[in-house]
Amino acid sequence: MATIAVNLQAVRARIRRAAQAVGRKPGDIALVAVSKTFPAEYIAQAHAAGQMAFGENYAREAVEKITKLTQLPLEWHFIGPVQSNKTNNIAPRFQWVHSVEREKIALRLDAARPDGLPPLNVCIQINVSGETAKSGVEPGEELKLAEAIARLPRLKLRGLMAIPEPTPDPALRQRRFALLRELKERLVARGHVLDTLSMGMSDDLEAAIAEGATMVRVGTAIFGKRNQ
Repeated sequence: MATIAVNLQAVRARIRRAAQAVGRKPGDIALVAVSKTFPAEYIAQAHAAGQMAFGENYAREAVEKITKLTQLPLEWHFIGPVQSNKTNNIAPRFQWVHSVEREKIALRLDAARPDGLPPLNVCIQINVSGETAKSGVEPGEELKLAEAIARLPRLKLRGLMAIPEPTPDPALRQRRFALLRELKERLVARGHVLDTLSMGMSDDLEAAIAEGATMVRVGTAIFGKRNQ
């Protein structure tokens, strides 16, 4: 537990320094602890150290953890590719889905969200690096999907998400994050009320915060090397 608590403290300090370096308030940046492949016990330890939001990539694994930890007041974020046959598991259990890239998935999430719950917060995933194997809509295609999501009563479009390619080039990294910020600004200019830029991970959260990230998704720097 000491290691996870110490790691969380270090990550929060990085967020604070990065925000202050560009004149932003650290409190405006949320930390999502990416707990995929790690056991529920690690999540409980992180919660004991003050962490509330957790990110999962795999629906079956996540459902097991959510069920096991139901007594804790946690906020669950689905951050992996959403398969059509998993929407019934995701929609009732998560508060956020960061990785919507198709209208079909949005429709299925909307249909599976129980009426008694608040609207499901969603982000549109953008493929800012143009990788053929990466999920996300191409830049320029987000408006059509945003308008489709806005018509769904059980979903609430909050913003955009991206996972740029790993790169040692800081200028390229910055351009990828800047592109996501610009795409969000374009949607806002078209009348969409958005408040979220989900970008930045263990290795690049500082660059993401400099370009306006409001939510960073950090796994390795908190929990250690991921089990495959």
